[in-house]
Amino acid sequence: MGWDDRDKKNPWGKPGNDDRGSWGSNGGNRGGRGGGGGGGEPPDLDEMLRKAQENFRSVMPNRFQGTPMIGMLIIGVVLLWLASGFYVVNPGEHAVEQRFGAWSETKADPGLGYHLPAPIETVEIVNVEEIRKMNIGFQEAFSRNGASSRRDIPDESLMLTSDRNIVDLDMVIQWNIKSSEDYLFEIREQENTIKKVAESAIREVVGQTDMFPIITTSRAAVAEAAKRIIQTNLDEYKSGVNITQVLIERAEVHPDVQAAFQDVQSAKQDAEDVQNRADAYREDILPRARGAAIQMLQEAQAYKQSTIDRSKGDTARFEDIYQAYLTGKDVTKERIYLETMEDVLSNAQKIILDGKAGGGAVPYLPLNELNRVRPAAGSSSSRSGSMN
Repeated sequence: MGWDDRDKKNPWGKPGNDDRGSWGSNGGNRGGRGGGGGGGEPPDLDEMLRKAQENFRSVMPNRFQGTPMIGMLIIGVVLLWLASGFYVVNPGEHAVEQRFGAWSETKADPGLGYHLPAPIETVEIVNVEEIRKMNIGFQEAFSRNGASSRRDIPDESLMLTSDRNIVDLDMVIQWNIKSSEDYLFEIREQENTIKKVAESAIREVVGQTDMFPIITTSRAAVAEAAKRIIQTNLDEYKSGVNITQVLIERAEVHPDVQAAFQDVQSAKQDAEDVQNRADAYREDILPRARGAAIQMLQEAQAYKQSTIDRSKGDTARFEDIYQAYLTGKDVTKERIYLETMEDVLSNAQKIILDGKAGGGAVPYLPLNELNRVRPAAGSSSSRSGSMN
C-alpha cells in the first residue's frame, strides 16, 4: 500500500466513512482539539511522510532516490567511519600514527587528535612516563583482600658466582619508555626481550663477583653494574627503553649448599684469625729486631772508632817515648821501668821485709789473714808498709 494513495483505506478511520466525520463525532475525538464535532482536523501523517520523502529525494543522488533508507544508512556508516579517526592524547602519552602499517608521525602534545580511519591509518597510544616493574627470580601474586604472595622461580633466581658458589637472587627491574617509535617498531615482544637482557646482564655481573660480597655489602654495586649493562644492550637494540632502577630484594645462599657454605666461612674465619695473630707477632718482633740490629751496628761502629782512636793515641805516645828515649836513653829506661813496675805491683799483694830489723830473728807473718784481707792498691797501709 503506497503512502500517497489517498483513495485507499485510511488506517486511522473507518472503512467507507468520511475521515473528517469520524474525527469530529460525539466528542470522542482522539487526536483533535476537543469540543464539538468538526471543530479541527488532526495532522495528516501520510502527507507529512510524503513531503519528507520528496525533500530527501531532492538532496540525494538519482541512484539513491529509489531506496532512501539504504542511502541514509550508508551516510550514517560513512559518518561513523570518519568519526572513528578522532583520539585523545593524555599527559604523559604519545600517539604513534601508522599509515598502511608504516610509521607516519608521533603526536606528543596532549589534546584531541585525528587520523584517517582504519584501514588507511591507525594510532597506538603509548604511556611514556609510566614506571613499569619487572620481577626476575620470583613471581608475585595478589589476593582479593590485597595480600601478596611470592613464588620462587629457580630457573631465574639461581646463579653461579666467580668462586663457584650458588646464590639465590630476587631482583626488580623498573623501566619506562623513552622512544615510543623504537619501542613499537624496533623490537618484538618488548617485555620478554627486556627480561632476557636483564637476566643475561645480572648473570654476567654475578659470574664475575664472589658470593660473600653479593649477600652482604655489595648488593648496590652489583645492581648498579647490572643496570649499566642492561641499558647498554637495550640501546644497541634500539629498544627505546630506559632502565630507571635495578633492585636486589633478596640475596641468599641456596639451602642445598648452606651447610657447606657455613663450613667454608668458618674455615676462612679461622684462617683470618691465624693470619691476624701472625701479623700482630710480626709487627711486634720486626721493630724490636730492627732496633737491636741498629743498636749492634752503632755499638760496632763506636768500638771500631774507639779502637782506632786508642791505637792512634798509643802510636803517638810510643812515638813521643821513642823520641824522648833517643834524647836520654838512661832516664827513659829508668822511667819506663818504674812505670812498668808500678803497673805490675799495683795489683799484687806485697810483703816487704827489712833485713836490718829483727836481729836475725824470723818474723811472724799471718799469711792466712793476709790472704783473706787484701788492701786496695795504693791504700795508706800499703804505703806505710812500703815505707817501713
